Amino acid sequence: MRVEKLTTHIGAEVHGVNLAEAARNDDLFGALRAALLEHRVLFLRDQDFARADHVAFAERFGPLEDHPVAGSDPDHPGLVRIYKDENSPPDYYENAWHCDATWREVPPMGAVLRCITCPPVGGDTMWANMAKAYADLPDYVKQTIAPLKARHSIEATFGARMPEEKRHALKTQFPDAEHPVVRTHPETGEKILYVNGFTTHFTNFHTFENVRYGQDFAPGGANLLQYLIGRAAIPEYQVRWRWQPNSVAIWDNRSTQHYAVMDYAPTVRRMERAGIIGDRPY
Repeated sequence: MRVEKLTTHIGAEVHGVNLAEAARNDDLFGALRAALLEHRVLFLRDQDFARADHVAFAERFGPLEDHPVAGSDPDHPGLVRIYKDENSPPDYYENAWHCDATWREVPPMGAVLRCITCPPVGGDTMWANMAKAYADLPDYVKQTIAPLKARHSIEATFGARMPEEKRHALKTQFPDAEHPVVRTHPETGEKILYVNGFTTHFTNFHTFENVRYGQDFAPGGANLLQYLIGRAAIPEYQVRWRWQPNSVAIWDNRSTQHYAVMDYAPTVRRMERAGIIGDRPY
């Protein structure tokens, strides 16, 4: 196993590893898990394995979750098929920096994404290191956001294009989640900036420390939130991966955000993702 860093702050390509074997080999899986914590996202080429192997490897990290909108492969629960063809409408929720499913009370720990079919050019995915994004914030911003919590909504993202009745039913099933604006990584202890494209507003910004008059509230909280969400777009925090068939990305969803570049229509892009159930952010 050889690990090659791709950028200074995030991402590494792993050579000499077969993930189907890693699903059964404790030492090999342990080495991959350690590399994931260090580099936050790992990339591998030429992983021609069966769907059952995909699920088996991802389950080494923990139980898998279903997706309420995308659904799972009927024969492999927890394996979500993200298939786009020439006639697929653009899914602009992907075309934004986000951390998977923070609208859940317990968001995913991470994911294992495999490319089945991709366009000859385009359709890359980017990841950003949100621990570094937090570390680089000015001290006065860190002090301001330390006590803050924020709402994350599936209704305002996936639900926005649904008919009103279905949108309300979706929110009933998944009420808006509240998470700390700065979370602590449960394994490394790092502080992580934890707002993204699913975040709608702060829930405890309107205090005397922040707001003297009601007129202060909307611009003050909204501008701060947009500033924080925009940190993921800084190139120094990013890595960009060009897909090929049987390429795989494994990422830590607790400390990264990602962005699926929507520049490949009208072509075919088929991906399969296993999302791993995580822990409640604190």
